[in-house]
Amino acid sequence: MASPFSGALQLTDLDDFIGPSQDCIKPVKVAKRPGSGVARIHIEDDGSYFQVNQDGGTQKLAKARVSLNDCLACSGCVTSAETVLITQQSHEELRKVLEANRTAAPREQRLVVISVSPQSRASLAARFQLNPTDTARKLTSFFKKIGAHFVLDTAFSRNFSLLESQREFVRRFRDRANSSVALPVLASACPGWICYAEKTHGSFILPYLSTARSPQQVMGSLVKDFFAQKQGLTPDKVYHVTVMPCYDKKLEASRLDFFSQEHQARDVDCVLTTGEVLKLLEEEGVSLSEVEPAPLDGLSSSTSAEEPTSHRGGGSGGYLEHVFRHAARELFGVHVDEVTYRPLRNRDFQEVTLEREGQVLLHFATAYGFRNIQNLVQKLKRGRCHYHYVEVMACPSGCLNGGGQLKALDMPNRDLLQQVERLYDMVKVETPEDVPGVQELYQQWLQGENSERASRLLHTQYHAVEKTSSGLSIRW
Repeated sequence: MASPFSGALQLTDLDDFIGPSQDCIKPVKVAKRPGSGVARIHIEDDGSYFQVNQDGGTQKLAKARVSLNDCLACSGCVTSAETVLITQQSHEELRKVLEANRTAAPREQRLVVISVSPQSRASLAARFQLNPTDTARKLTSFFKKIGAHFVLDTAFSRNFSLLESQREFVRRFRDRANSSVALPVLASACPGWICYAEKTHGSFILPYLSTARSPQQVMGSLVKDFFAQKQGLTPDKVYHVTVMPCYDKKLEASRLDFFSQEHQARDVDCVLTTGEVLKLLEEEGVSLSEVEPAPLDGLSSSTSAEEPTSHRGGGSGGYLEHVFRHAARELFGVHVDEVTYRPLRNRDFQEVTLEREGQVLLHFATAYGFRNIQNLVQKLKRGRCHYHYVEVMACPSGCLNGGGQLKALDMPNRDLLQQVERLYDMVKVETPEDVPGVQELYQQWLQGENSERASRLLHTQYHAVEKTSSGLSIRW
């Protein structure tokens, strides 16, 4: 069975053994005792392991456990064997929390908040032959019937991610003469691309990465900080679930950068893929098309939504388009009405330029899929990359084609993708600057767009993962 992870996470060391760049980062120290000699390992029928010493004595051995955090700390990419870690974030975990809430005293219950991505909504709409608005309302109803308290739309949190990406690019572009400022800025909303960048290219690539958090992790900040305070709760009393088009988002949610040591709580506790939501519906014996719709939720009265929204610029969030328009206006006073893309080697590698009097003012690009990512990185290493900004996504065709999306039942995958793209574009399109409640939250919750609090809650840092060497690196 093919791995559900993005292609960029399956690049190296795909064999199911600990290869040179997959040395265990949680070694077990074995105490050496005088006269212990050589021991044998005996495996019982039930799979348990026993160490048999020379003197005939036996000792039961504990099984090694590898957590999702350990996977992120490893210097290798995700292998087929490591996909078992997905069980730490699954619809079964959500079921456990909901069941615990049913039997717990009111004070012991956790507030369950589910945030749904526009890409997952479009995929489910295509499967059940619904429009995106009905899909959003029926999902809200379904999740609440099984025990969720609030269902939110991550299109709202994307506004903050886009705004911060715009401002970050303008700052870097204006300060590009400073040797410590690296261009191009590489979008960082895709965790598959980030995982590959950290583990494969390390410190070389880090200065180019945007520090703006992805919509998932911005929503994590909103739910666990702003929303929890409004409900009079601490972050550990809120269980936050996101519905995403890609398995790599589970890795992103598990990063220690998004864990509160003070409250011992993650910004996102559990990530479900679109496929896992379908499985949840099937296990409940529910067809989404037959569910009675319910009103959509908002984070506050000023952010309540009557219908789902999205952003222009493609199914991966429109980072290039929004940053390009903002930069053209802020840096050169040019208002761009229509962004024109010029395909290069393939439809997943396209360029956008802003020219005036024959001079190129801005040079942007999209690079989707590993083939294009590899070409981009090679250009950077050779000093031949002349872009100012690149929207990078690990999956070919971007997030709408994520590994967690629903697959076609009776049509070619390309036709299904086109249908999902059409449904994705059907909803109301907003610009981040005009969304009700966004500027209010910047002032009331974040204490201003340039405050330290905004920087801490809307940005993050990335880390190089050093590869270790071992005897397994020898090629015989």
